[in-house]
Amino acid sequence: MKKVTIHTDGSCLGNPGPGGWAAILEYCPKGGTPFVKKISGGEAGTTNNRMELTAAIMALSALKEKCQIDLSTDSTYLKDGITRWVAGWIAKKWKLSDGKPVKNRDLWERLVGLTNEHEVTWHWEKGHDGLEKNEECDRMARSEAEKIRKKG
Repeated sequence: MKKVTIHTDGSCLGNPGPGGWAAILEYCPKGGTPFVKKISGGEAGTTNNRMELTAAIMALSALKEKCQIDLSTDSTYLKDGITRWVAGWIAKKWKLSDGKPVKNRDLWERLVGLTNEHEVTWHWEKGHDGLEKNEECDRMARSEAEKIRKKG
């Protein structure tokens, strides 16, 4: 099974506001040349959390076969949501403990489906801390959000 490293980030200029997402996917075949794919996009009238989720969804959607993945994010919402909270949300029919509906359910459902297709290990890394790939994803996501704002 291929081993892929993914870094993701989301950005929003206002919350809600124009947003961007970005991901860097890296695969290095044994004895081969490393392969790097960078993807990004944006949406108008979105939130930072939606962009964080979208970055992970788009990165996983870009894979063409089942992979072993190390996915790094600076979003505790994304990491804790997928590793700690989502099973309870599903068990409670997408309701929080106070009975309110889970926000971003559409994206969480997509992410759950994609994670079931792969072996994903989730990692949290501190944002804006000089980590090269995290910083690059941040720049890419912010650039996408700024493009959307200029179109606005």
